[in-house]
Formats: sequence, C-alpha cells, structure tokens
Amino acid sequence: MSASPPHEASPLTKVQWLICFIAAIGFAFDIYELLMLPLIARYAIEELTNFKPGTPEFQNWVGYLFFIPAFAGGFFGLIGGYLTDRLGRRFVLTWSILLYAFSAFAAGYSTNIQMLLIFRTMTFVGVCIEFVAAVAWLAELFPNPVQREKVLGYTQAFSSIGGILVALAATLAEDWAAQLPTIMIPGFLTGILGQVLEAHRHEPWRYTLMSGLIPAIPLLVIRPFLPESPVWAKKRETGTLRRPSFRELFEPKLRRTTIVTTIMFACSYGAAFGAIQQLQLIVPGLQEFKEASKDLKPPAKAQLQRETTTDYTKAQEVGGLCGRFVLAWLAVLIVSRRKLLRVFQIPGLILMPLIFLAFAKGYNVTWISFDMSWSKVFHEVKVSYLGIGIFLAGFFTVAQFSFWGNYLPRVYPTHLRGCGESFAANVGGRMIGTSFALLATTLAAVPKDQVAFAPTKMAYVAAGIALGVYVVGAIACFWLPEPQEGEFGDD
Repeated sequence: MSASPPHEASPLTKVQWLICFIAAIGFAFDIYELLMLPLIARYAIEELTNFKPGTPEFQNWVGYLFFIPAFAGGFFGLIGGYLTDRLGRRFVLTWSILLYAFSAFAAGYSTNIQMLLIFRTMTFVGVCIEFVAAVAWLAELFPNPVQREKVLGYTQAFSSIGGILVALAATLAEDWAAQLPTIMIPGFLTGILGQVLEAHRHEPWRYTLMSGLIPAIPLLVIRPFLPESPVWAKKRETGTLRRPSFRELFEPKLRRTTIVTTIMFACSYGAAFGAIQQLQLIVPGLQEFKEASKDLKPPAKAQLQRETTTDYTKAQEVGGLCGRFVLAWLAVLIVSRRKLLRVFQIPGLILMPLIFLAFAKGYNVTWISFDMSWSKVFHEVKVSYLGIGIFLAGFFTVAQFSFWGNYLPRVYPTHLRGCGESFAANVGGRMIGTSFALLATTLAAVPKDQVAFAPTKMAYVAAGIALGVYVVGAIACFWLPEPQEGEFGDD
C-alpha cells in the first residue's frame, strides 16, 4: 500500500472549494447541534420539570435527553445510510441538514420536557444521517488518495469549530437574551402546543437552541450548484449500481470490518458522552466554583455555573480542534491506519482517567490569566491545571471522530458505503456509544440528602467510563483491518 498516488493531485476547482465549504458547514453544525445539550440541559430541565440537579428525577431526564435522541438517531441514521446508497449522497445530505436545522430552531419553543425531547430527537436524526452522507459524498468527489485524505481530514476539523461556535452562541445568548425577540407560540398553535410562560420568554437556553437554524441559510442558496457523487451517479446511469444490503456487511469479506469498527466507534463516543459531556454536572464540585458562588443567590449562581462550564467546554473544543488538524496532517504521513489511531489512543488511555480523577479532587491551580473582557468568545483566558487536562481530553478523544470519517469510506464498496458507514457510526457511535451518557447519569445519581456529593461522584464515574472504553478500544484496534487502495474493483 502506498501513502500517496504516483502523480500530483490537480488544484481544487471553484466547485470543489464550494463543496468543501458546504461540507465544513455541515460538519461544524453537526457538533454544534450535539454540544448544545451539555450547555442547556440543566436549565431546560429545571424550567420544564422543576426537578432539582442531582436528584434521581433530574438525572433521569439528563440521561433521557442524551440517550433517546441518540438511539432514535442511530436507528433512523441506518435508514439514512441505506437511502444514501439508493437515492444519492447530495439529496440525502441536503435534506438531513434542513431537518436538523429547523428542528433545532423549533426546540427553542418547547413548552414541556416531552416537546423538547421530540425536537432534540429530530435534530439528532438529521445529524446522524448528515455525517454518513457527507463522508461518502466527499470521499467519492475526491478520488485522489492524498487529496481525499486532506479534504476529509480538514473539513471534519470544522466539527470542533462548531463546538467553539456553540460555546460562543451560549455566551451571546446569556449576554443578550433580554434584548432578543420574545419567544411566544403563535396564537393558532397554543391550543396544541401550549404557551411559553411569560417569565421564561427570554431564557438563554432557548436562543442557543434556535441558533441551530443558521446552517440551513447558506445551504438553501448554494444547493443548486452542488454536484452529485460522480462515482455513484455513473453507476446508477449505467445500471451497474448494486442494491445496498445490511446483510452483506456481515458476509465473510466485510464481517470483521463491520464488527470491529462498530465496537471502536462505540468506544470513541463512549469516552465523549460518558465523560467529557458530563462537565456541567461536574463543575459544581470544583473548589474554585464553590468559593466563587458561596455568597451568590440562585440566579447568579446558575449563571456562574453556566459560564464556568462554557469556559471548560471551550478549552475542550480547542483541544479537539487541534487534535483533528493534527490527525488530518498525519493521515497522509502515516500509512498504517492502526498506527495513526494509536497516536491518539495510547496517550488518551493513560490521561483520560487521570484527568477526571483530578476533576473529582476538585482543586485547580491557575498559572496564567489573561483579561479578555473585550471579547465575546473568551471573557478571560486561564492556563490552569484542569484547563490543560480538559484540553488534552478533547485533543485525544475528539480527533478519533475524524479518523473514522477518513477510514470508513476506504473499507466499503460504493453500493455499501452509506450502509457500512451508517452501521458503524449509528449503531456503534450513536446507539451504543451515547448510551454511556445514560450509564454515567444513572451511576452518578445520589439520594436527595447527598446532593452535594453528586458532582464529585459524577467525576469518578466519568473517570471509570473513560478508562473502560479506552481499554476496549485499544484491544479492538489489534483487529482493525488495514484498507488497501483499489481493494474494491467497482470503485
């Protein structure tokens, strides 16, 4: 196997740059939509249910909001993968982005927790389908191996920019909520949906959700100029496109690929959802937060917690962004896919449990602090013990998501590319991997008289989950098939 083709790739055309732009927007807002929940879940659940953080009822709803949309997204994502192979990459990609953008906007009008759950589920379905369609589409639009690795790697890196953008959106919503338009259900729908209570018509979490409409705007303008995958289109026109089949994924030639990638995708998502995305429930146990909030009234304390969680989320997403760019760079230098993945797996296996054990101890040390009150993105930048830890957690864990986007198109033929990617990503990642969020909140639940201990317990649970999934992923990596260029003659 060669790391590069025998000839140089042609420079990207204007249409190809446009494709990369749309793909980058799609990947960015995939994560933008998913990372909204850790930032808004606490406040949405408190408003819509009146349950208090740390109680079993509250923890249950946190788990439901993480797991049910992910499970449904995984199931319908499988269907989306099948449709990607049947109807075309561009068609499915377009409608999936529109689905998650408009459902995210509608979620901001939620009048009860069930309504929020329904719209979050629709959003997750769109995201699950979009990832599969976008990866297959890009892989087939750029047949040159080096060019394909770069395009897939760098466009997926924008996923982490999406994480930074959602942290910014949450900050802006917090600062400007009172000046933004009042959120009210139109009169003709109030009999069906109810009405947002007057006291909650300017809640920041609602505006954060509604900002998910943004990716639909450029898509509606640019959509007519986007080409279909030439590989898929040619096969369909000539009648050589075989019918996709999930059963074929488990035939001898592809069985090991399907099983191992599904397990490892689940481990990647398990580390993110079972540990990293529980930060909002861990932050109240930090000594720095306790000292800063001890004299604050509940609304001010809640705002401080939101700001502190957002700061750690920004550090984690910057780490993820750096990890994705490093992976995109290494993807064309390291021939072996196993070796490439282990660059991130092995350090993560060692560091992830230690990072969350440090959060459980609750103590932080800040070495450098920069006042950036002029900035809406970072009010204050700190270089601290826990800040570096969560940066590294993002670096080694989030980069693995980009790995799968580069790897999966190379190990399935054209007629099964959507099905194969969707099985690993949706069954492994969305259905199994995200269930670790429900596992985490279930294991971390405490009796009502021990609510103060809940953040510390969550940090210990996150450390245990991180260790477990990294160990399983590192073992499974020994059986990960190495892709071969030109392995599938029909491509």
